[in-house]
Amino acid sequence: MMLNATWLETFTTLAEERHFTRAAGRLNMTQPGVSQHLRKLERQLGQKLIVQDGKTFSLTEAGETVRDIGLSRRAEERALREAIGRDDPDVGEVRVACSGSIAMLFYPRAIALMRAHPRLSIHVEAAPQAQVLTGVLEGRFDLGVIADDPGHPRITARHIGQEELCLVLPAGQPDPVRFDDLESLGLIAHPDVWSYADDLFPRNFPDAFTGADRLRVRSRVNQIGQIPAPVAAGVGYTLLPRSGLAAFPGSEQVRIATLPAPRYHELWSITRHGRPPGARLTRISTLVADLASGLD
Repeated sequence: MMLNATWLETFTTLAEERHFTRAAGRLNMTQPGVSQHLRKLERQLGQKLIVQDGKTFSLTEAGETVRDIGLSRRAEERALREAIGRDDPDVGEVRVACSGSIAMLFYPRAIALMRAHPRLSIHVEAAPQAQVLTGVLEGRFDLGVIADDPGHPRITARHIGQEELCLVLPAGQPDPVRFDDLESLGLIAHPDVWSYADDLFPRNFPDAFTGADRLRVRSRVNQIGQIPAPVAAGVGYTLLPRSGLAAFPGSEQVRIATLPAPRYHELWSITRHGRPPGARLTRISTLVADLASGLD
């Protein structure tokens, strides 16, 4: 049997005040209304809760127990309201999904935040664009970063910047770069490099480029953090978004080629529509947007 919450609160206030008139004033009720709630609660419990002595009353043993339950429930409800209302940017979990290159750029900042705030958890997952979108829709990710506005009715998308698709060469490679020079060097391949080549090379080497599948591959690397290393060693070239180079420690050993037709990819942050972002997600979103603006 569930106790009627209104009757319980009326009785708890009456037990605190030990006076019907004062209890009625505190509850913004009439004195007969307080008496009615008391009688209904007693009938529900099958127990007398007070013993009247003239104009005063004392609590029965059952009344003391019910009063304690009422006080306990108040405390629990107050704690619940505080927990729900608390919006602490330093406490809780944020789940972010993005490309591997954006993850490399963002994760050191995430580590710094977690070091400063021990109760903050930031989970970062590198994933293809379609998986990022699906994960945000399903609620597995709080924030995603993708290359296009998905135009989805359940997604809130915000344009946060753009980044150059870079032709990355060994530092000593001269300008202007020729396609034959690239073929002599050989491509450092990775899972996204074929789409990058088909995007960038037709604009800059229209007469020489005949398709990504015909490029001479010197080596293949699957870990994005390792892709620039063979280029820095002078054994090939590669194609990466600028974010893929931002965290590379040997940046002085590579250079970005100057091209007549540079290519830029847009960056959009996405969240599930209608979900209030909260302080944690707002701070992380702002951090990601600041990083993206620095890639222009």
